[in-house]
Amino acid sequence: MASIGRASAFLASGTIVSRILGFVKVIVLAGVIGLYGTSADAFALANQLPNTVYTIVAGGVLTAVLVPQIVRAGLHLDGGTAYINKLLTLALTILAVTTLAATLLVPVITPLIGLHLPPAQLDLAIAFAYWCMPQIFFYGLYTVLGEVLNARKSFGPFTWVPVLNNVVALTGIFVFALVAGTDPNGDRTASEFTPGMVALLGGTATLGVVAQAVVLFYFWRRIGLRFRPDFQFRGVGLGAAGKTASWTFGMLLLSTAAGIVETQVVTLATGKASVAVLATAWLIFMLPHSVITVSVATAYFTGMSEHASRGDVAKLRTDASSAIRGTSLLIVLASTVILVCAYPFSAVFTQGKFEQVQGTGNVIIAYILGLVAFCVLFVLQRTFYALGDTRTPFFFTLFQVILVVAGVLACSLLPPAWIAVGIALVVTVSGILQTVLAGHLLRRRLGGIDGRRILRSLVRYVVAAIPPLILGLGILLLLGGTHEGGFAVSGRLEAIVSMLVIGAVMTLAYFGMLLLMRSEELRVFLAPLINRFRPRGTN
Repeated sequence: MASIGRASAFLASGTIVSRILGFVKVIVLAGVIGLYGTSADAFALANQLPNTVYTIVAGGVLTAVLVPQIVRAGLHLDGGTAYINKLLTLALTILAVTTLAATLLVPVITPLIGLHLPPAQLDLAIAFAYWCMPQIFFYGLYTVLGEVLNARKSFGPFTWVPVLNNVVALTGIFVFALVAGTDPNGDRTASEFTPGMVALLGGTATLGVVAQAVVLFYFWRRIGLRFRPDFQFRGVGLGAAGKTASWTFGMLLLSTAAGIVETQVVTLATGKASVAVLATAWLIFMLPHSVITVSVATAYFTGMSEHASRGDVAKLRTDASSAIRGTSLLIVLASTVILVCAYPFSAVFTQGKFEQVQGTGNVIIAYILGLVAFCVLFVLQRTFYALGDTRTPFFFTLFQVILVVAGVLACSLLPPAWIAVGIALVVTVSGILQTVLAGHLLRRRLGGIDGRRILRSLVRYVVAAIPPLILGLGILLLLGGTHEGGFAVSGRLEAIVSMLVIGAVMTLAYFGMLLLMRSEELRVFLAPLINRFRPRGTN
């Protein structure tokens, strides 16, 4: 447990630094091209395209397959070296072909995603997409190299190298601002973008992904790995990996289809809360998940795969329960704080117009209501992956995608200003139902998932969050965070100060409530800190 705690802390620290820089990047980008407007939506759509294609082709397939398979391959006489070289060769070949094909098909793919964009805005999105699409190959390279490091219990590089990505991209945005000037209100039209401006903004975004991936070869060398291309794919169990990957590939096709429908519908609201707003709200939603859940679950995942490979269901169940209860302790707090601070948070990205603050803030609120369920689902899904079962996640993902597609299509009937909010709320409700179904299926698979203990902990956290929620809302009202001209939404600095004050008060109140309730999980969470400051020789 101590080693998992240290690994989680190290992973979280890297993720925190990366996410802070990521937020700085989004804030600076919003100040340079705006959050509402033609250029913001065109760039957001183009920069999402490589992620969309990558997710279809490889994405979670690599995560779901690599760690369990590499852990098992470690039992080979060569420690899995041959397997790793063959798998990396195969993955990079597929990624290279896919990247080339996707880049050539940019004029076909972009209109499919941006179905309702005006012609000039669509042309700008296509121009950006040509520069962004090569990211597919380097996202895949980063994932493969990083997951091999994780499987070898070298966790740090995977979460720390995105810092380099953000630094490179930030540099590109600053240079763009110097060359082309700033447009925080998004008034610049698509026709005002020159090829050089497109190349500078799109090219540096891709250069950051390249740097993030390539630097991982250095860390491979540090743990004694050398990549040597090997096209002889027989003899090291790749057939088993392929069977596992096929269900995950189907699952990713479903998720991506839902994402395409979301983007097509939200482009009906261009000029209002549209593609860029939805992407920014999702970034805020993902912050606590990335820092807390992913860090903890990644540290647990290798051990869970080892327990599953030995058939030790009891330890696997214990790890899954610990991961859910440990992450939820902080995720409930994070959800409550972001819920209260949604308007000040959006004021950091939008400048001057309270209508935009409201529009972005409402999308954040709609997403954040599903954060706890989303994080629990992540652990449940990784538990299935540790078991080598990608078939079951396919079916509970199919369930969620059907709900999302139906709900998002219904959102097209909403007034444009509420389409993004409706989409976020549909994603939240469907995600909660998906989590309930996934938990039921895992319980049947393992003969129990420590459900009563998990439920008691979640109820305790929610009860403990009620007084902080009331306190936070009171402070928000005092700071004028719900009306135009209020201090908390009047500017970037004022919004940040307000969030710090509200967050600090709510955090103290939340942990105070858990102490009064004698929370076992809080005691475990605080134990390393208490031991660090306890005088030597005391028990």
